[in-house]
Amino acid sequence: MEKMSRFNTVAEYNAFNNHETLHPLVSVIDFSKADPRRLNRTYFGFYLVLLKDVLCGDLRYGKNTYDYQEGTLIFLAPGQVLDMEPSVELYQPKGYGVIFHEDLIVGTSLGRLINDFSFFSYNVNEALHISERERQVVMDCFSKISFELEHAVDKHSKKLIASNIELLLNYCDRFYNRQFITRENVNKGILGKFEDQLNSYFSSNKPFKYGLPSVAYFADELHLSANYLGDVMKKETGKSAQEHIQLKLISLAKDLILESEKSVSEIASQLGFKYPQHFNRMFKKATGQTPVEYRNLN
Repeated sequence: MEKMSRFNTVAEYNAFNNHETLHPLVSVIDFSKADPRRLNRTYFGFYLVLLKDVLCGDLRYGKNTYDYQEGTLIFLAPGQVLDMEPSVELYQPKGYGVIFHEDLIVGTSLGRLINDFSFFSYNVNEALHISERERQVVMDCFSKISFELEHAVDKHSKKLIASNIELLLNYCDRFYNRQFITRENVNKGILGKFEDQLNSYFSSNKPFKYGLPSVAYFADELHLSANYLGDVMKKETGKSAQEHIQLKLISLAKDLILESEKSVSEIASQLGFKYPQHFNRMFKKATGQTPVEYRNLN
């Protein structure tokens, strides 16, 4: 079985990277201080924002591998695994990282907002590639967090550390928005493939066999994370991936209601609804009419 390293606490990861633990719930890591290591799968029990400054092999997602380039930021949430192609050769890590335990942000503004930073659930192939100027901003945020960790703990420490981490994540959110724009052609390709997947799903017997499709299903078919697919759709079209699925359902339902003599129950089943009343409810919410009313009026 492939070996996996596990780090459940900030102190464990500090020790692994030759760092003193200044705070039990948060740390800034300079990876150049770490000993040379071999690559393997790694589990994290805390949040991690990782800026790598050295090529260190391939990150793996599914059956695909992706070059992990310099100036790349990745984000991991507690319980996630960084999946890397195992290596026999030793390499010297370089770069920086901010790690923080979820207990640090309980009761803070960041604690209430952390789930809004959807990039913590992106796949590794959806990493953030930053410019030199953006890197300077990231490093400035790292420096502010380090300053607070080296400062004597007082009543302001937790709020200032959490605020600076939140500032870092807000900048990363801005940089991701820039990346969505600069990758516009790639994103349009995703939109086209998503539409093709929608058409393919509903033109088969999959709705009857498996039911209504989820965003996660289509994201997996496109080798993307559900959050990344949703964010691309929102940025490009103003509608979420779930809204696109629903729009497709309503469009198909209208055609079936008007162009076939099937009952509402048969149409609901064909589209993947387990219960006709759920189909009725969704259709009326979208059109203002029940399926029967829509058929009679048109």
